[in-house]
Amino acid sequence: MKLLKTLFALALAAAITALSAMGAEELDTAPAMTAAQAWLTRVDAGSYGESWDESAAYFQEKVPKVQWQTSLDTKRTPLGGMVARKIRKATYARALPNAPEGEYVVIEFDTAFENLPQSTETVTSMRGKDGSWKVAGYLIKPAP
Repeated sequence: MKLLKTLFALALAAAITALSAMGAEELDTAPAMTAAQAWLTRVDAGSYGESWDESAAYFQEKVPKVQWQTSLDTKRTPLGGMVARKIRKATYARALPNAPEGEYVVIEFDTAFENLPQSTETVTSMRGKDGSWKVAGYLIKPAP
């Protein structure tokens, strides 16, 4: 009986360890955040074409390069330079509305621009088939 309890305790410990490891893997948002911040550096520099080139294939399929550049020229450029950006939160997801199943990290930033002192930038990173993270979505909203 004592052996059975010991084996059960070991099996339970192994299961908890395995579940913890799975959860830690799913919650490790650092690589996605690093990719998003590098991508934002391109956008902040006005290198809109390069930001498209470095985006996820899914994004490139949905938004033609010329349309992306035009959109940022008309919406992002008038905001002026980025003054400050702070991560508000990063959320891991396996599914998002109107997107294929996969691995995503949705990152919200509190951002101040020269001509928009309070805004929320949302950058969605997507893990590619090769394991790399690339941006698959971008949105700027004025803070309420």
